[in-house]
Amino acid sequence: MNITNCTTEASMAVRPKTITEKMLICMTLVVITTLTTLLNLAVIMAICTTKKLHQPANYLICSLAVTDLLVAVLVMPLSIMYIVMDHWKLGYFLCEVWLSVDMTCCTCSILHLCVIALDRYWAITNAIEYARKRTAKRAALMILTVWTISIFISMPPLFWRSHRRLSPPPSQCTIQHDHVIYTIYSTLGAFYIPLTLILILYYRIYHAAKSLYQKRGSSRHLSNRSTDSQNSFANCKLTQTFCVSDFSTSDPTTEFEKFHASIRIPPFDNDLDHPGERQQISSTRERKAARILGLILGAFILSWLPFFIKELIVGLSIYTVSSEVADFLTWLGYVNSLINPLLYTSFNEDFKLAFKKLLRCREHT
Repeated sequence: MNITNCTTEASMAVRPKTITEKMLICMTLVVITTLTTLLNLAVIMAICTTKKLHQPANYLICSLAVTDLLVAVLVMPLSIMYIVMDHWKLGYFLCEVWLSVDMTCCTCSILHLCVIALDRYWAITNAIEYARKRTAKRAALMILTVWTISIFISMPPLFWRSHRRLSPPPSQCTIQHDHVIYTIYSTLGAFYIPLTLILILYYRIYHAAKSLYQKRGSSRHLSNRSTDSQNSFANCKLTQTFCVSDFSTSDPTTEFEKFHASIRIPPFDNDLDHPGERQQISSTRERKAARILGLILGAFILSWLPFFIKELIVGLSIYTVSSEVADFLTWLGYVNSLINPLLYTSFNEDFKLAFKKLLRCREHT
């Protein structure tokens, strides 16, 4: 989100970059942009071409990939040009378009992470009821809501920036931090509120999953491997509820979830008669779930928190930062669009198989 791609204080002197520095910066950013484009394209193609992935939860992931692809295609290349050239040469209109697309797409990417967390939270805490509501239409409504909120967050600057149209063509393409109320409004709506919601949701998801793990172990112990346990899992299959699973094929944010699949209790798990062994496997599952959720939250927070802290302290006139620092923090946020397709698909066997299929098709062509 390029709210300030350079310093808001024109008087701050900036040392010109050398040719070598520009080449290194350009090469690094081009690699990031290319990888972001390819990875998100792969996710979109995998979901579109693999029938097994045609599920409402994956539609949200596909929409996230589309949003991150837009960041890579529409935002990153112009940012590279701007950073390398040190000034804006494309005129007022493209500056306005670029800033608006930048803010909208980055905000939309962040909000997608929020609705994905909300979707998984409903799936684990209200499994049977939400399984009936978790439809393609509902996913489309969530996506539409995310885009609408993003547009309303990014739109206000267009009104006061329009007064500069009669000025000479701009050499800098930035949004000035001269509207404190908007700075607070945009940072809260685009990051701090979604961050708070995501933290609460994943905290509850983890504890709900932990409780399900423990109940599963207790139920199996009490029934002494009776048919009740198998019947409960068959019921999970029929109702498509959020079931505890120790399969490695699960989604990273819902390591416990399996849809449209036969639920089988692994043979080695069935033979565990000792409480110590059951407790050990339950603890292993909990640690794995914690690691996965930690990766998702850690990547999101490390990517965007520094940028939005900077936005607040600059917007509130507490401190000003150099253009180099602002550019680094901006691109640290952009990197989240590279990380998202890795985190939200790499733990899922169905996605892995779809990616292998795409690679095989490419080799044959």
